Amino acid sequence: MSHARPGLTTCSQYDAALHALSAARQRWAETSVNRRLALLRQIKDALAGIAPAWVAAAAAAKGLPAGDPLAGEEWLAGPCALMVGCNGLIATLEQLEEKTFLRRIPLRTLADGRLALRVVPGTLWDRLLLSGVRAEIWMQPGVTRAHLDRYAARAYDIPPAARQGKLALVLGAGNVASIAPLDVLHKLFIENQVCLLKLNPVNDYLHDLLAQALAPLIAMDALRIVTGDARAGAWLTTHPAVDEIHITGSRETHDVIVWGEGETARQRRAAGTPLNPRRVTSELGGVSPTIIVPGPWSEADIAFQAQQLATQKMNNGGFNCVASQVLILQQGWEPATALLNQLYRLIAANTRPDYYPGAENRLTDFRLRARQPLEIARGDALPLIVANTDDDPGFCQQEVFGPGLSVTRLEADSAESFLRQAIGYANQRLQGTLGANIVIHPRTRKAIGRKRFNALIAELRYGTVAINCWSGGGLPVSPLPVGGVSRPHARRYSERAGQGA
Repeated sequence: MSHARPGLTTCSQYDAALHALSAARQRWAETSVNRRLALLRQIKDALAGIAPAWVAAAAAAKGLPAGDPLAGEEWLAGPCALMVGCNGLIATLEQLEEKTFLRRIPLRTLADGRLALRVVPGTLWDRLLLSGVRAEIWMQPGVTRAHLDRYAARAYDIPPAARQGKLALVLGAGNVASIAPLDVLHKLFIENQVCLLKLNPVNDYLHDLLAQALAPLIAMDALRIVTGDARAGAWLTTHPAVDEIHITGSRETHDVIVWGEGETARQRRAAGTPLNPRRVTSELGGVSPTIIVPGPWSEADIAFQAQQLATQKMNNGGFNCVASQVLILQQGWEPATALLNQLYRLIAANTRPDYYPGAENRLTDFRLRARQPLEIARGDALPLIVANTDDDPGFCQQEVFGPGLSVTRLEADSAESFLRQAIGYANQRLQGTLGANIVIHPRTRKAIGRKRFNALIAELRYGTVAINCWSGGGLPVSPLPVGGVSRPHARRYSERAGQGA
């Protein structure tokens, strides 16, 4: 695959940035822990100074009026998430000697013998701000208590002089503003790689703000931030100075980078011979499920969970890589009608602008493939379109990235049987492995039994499994890894204790 070369001026700017990064990559790899701690503290100070401007710029870019309460999303998923990420790195690096940070993490052994790490609540702030929320990292088979330290901060097991510096191209996300800088911190502080961050054009407005917040890294030639269109991004993926690539985006974009396009790409994939030989890591969206387990729900339960479901679908206007796209219900469960009606009323009241490019075209395609689409008006915003998941195979395979939702109902004679079927449906039918959600009444969960319930959850092939909360809510919680099930050695499990309002 060949890529058209961007304009000469742009290329010279990219080349200059890559030259500076290449010259600094070994120096960065050998940078001491104390120096890294100082840099993180400087970033925190700079971030605190520009945070209000960041939120104001993000709200304006998304069409939110000044003072809109929805700007709270921009605080949580923007500067707050980046600040939490910095704090997590600082806490780890301060306790790096003999990896003493592991000693404060409660451990337990799951029924299948795997190790689980209770990481939330981990601080006083967790207990105050995330009251009732618990989160664990469920390790892969073979990771034991005795050898846990082998899988933590592994880059720091290599003596500085023996490390090999690398240069990573980070292709930033176009929706959640903190993802790109958090990806940069991961590459720099977890993998010892200097970074060229190319912002998604949707988030170009963040360039100057991120440059200010991350100025200490730029001054060390450990980071450069650039803008450009898709052609520029494609050209950079094949630049000889780039050692590795990380992308947050769509499966289609990822596949073009790795395999190319057309019939030759299909042949390369079948043969296992990628066009781009670099190591490519990715955080890709998909068709995220919410499994609603039948149970003795009260009117208060229905009202509360309808609000949760509305958040899972419409956070950031529905432009989220783990936005719920398929609701899985039990056929004949009577409270489902009231739950869906309340959900639709809540979403109808959400009239925020549809800021993300291509949303109208994607939603039109979704509507046309539905046999009897239900359309929920949202003022001047695009309507919510609800379809039956079985109407079109694409509803299980293609991310809508907007206000499109499908519903499927499964026959089952008990809550446990339903949950087992729903997990199989999600694993086998739905594309993507980033996040899944389960809503279950505490009494139903108790009736299933903790051991059986955990065994069922372990079967879900998703990187994040959220119980009575949303998988996307884990982004600002720094101890939790983010990724699909192919991420080495770890997956994530989180839950909210209780259910009622």
